[in-house]
Amino acid sequence: MWVEKHRPRTVVEIRGQAAVVDRLRTYAEQGTFPHLLFAGPPGTGKTTAALALTRDIFGETFRDNTLEMNASDERGLESVRKKVKQFARASPLGGATFKVIFLDEADALTADAQGALRRIMEQYSQTCRFILSCNYSSKVIEPIQSRCAVFRFRPLADDQIHSQIMAIAEEEKVTLEKDAAEAIVHVSLGDMRKAITALQVAASLDPHITRALIYETTATAPPEELHAFLLSCKRDGFHPARRRLQELLDIYGLAGTDFVNQLHRAMYDAEFLEENQKLSLTEMLAEVDFRLVEGGGEALQLDAMCSSICRNLAD
Repeated sequence: MWVEKHRPRTVVEIRGQAAVVDRLRTYAEQGTFPHLLFAGPPGTGKTTAALALTRDIFGETFRDNTLEMNASDERGLESVRKKVKQFARASPLGGATFKVIFLDEADALTADAQGALRRIMEQYSQTCRFILSCNYSSKVIEPIQSRCAVFRFRPLADDQIHSQIMAIAEEEKVTLEKDAAEAIVHVSLGDMRKAITALQVAASLDPHITRALIYETTATAPPEELHAFLLSCKRDGFHPARRRLQELLDIYGLAGTDFVNQLHRAMYDAEFLEENQKLSLTEMLAEVDFRLVEGGGEALQLDAMCSSICRNLAD
């Protein structure tokens, strides 16, 4: 995977999280750190930061003193009591003064498992450090948060995604057109992992990567197609707009929730829509998304959405 291949190996190589990197660099220089909690959206460098920090402290043998677990796979009480506690109580290897347990997706741990983890973090704090990563820190109990130094990761800026994608394309010897790079930035939404994966999937089909190929392989409709759908709703009426909607679903392989979310994003860039129309459509799209998530029939809900847009724009 290109994501693993191009992952930074040290803290100083991490891009796009300046405030986080400065604090982690201090820990790396001191050779120790407290329990840490990394919180933020996916693809922003939480796992990379944890592995880079342990590599800086332990060197190339960091795997000997590091236990990496995905809490969403082993989220129960027994996993914490057995696997985590057994590793925490063992002595560090190779002259190290402590070991590291990295729990990815810690917000997936059950309440009982988090309670047991809190006690282990307190009991073995001298010989074992914990690094927890999660998308939603609010799902981690307060006693654990209070024992950790909390780091907030933000979505990466567009220019940071763009520069990294261009550097990877050059190293991998693929031709990336300028508008294709912009398309990757558009579909990634600040998620570097998603951006690199989009680049790799497109490169596996054609080493000359175009904008059309990016949208095709990421199951994303280009903004101009979504604007054309809205214009069709406004000018042509229900039946032509419904046919255009079905064409977009078929061409780009979109699920109903995908289309609603992409339309919501593209709607704000549509200059032909008035402010009050955008407000009405936002409220309506939220209702359609809720119905789809709760199990509503996709075809019927999308038809209802299309009719509602036609009615709102006709007014």
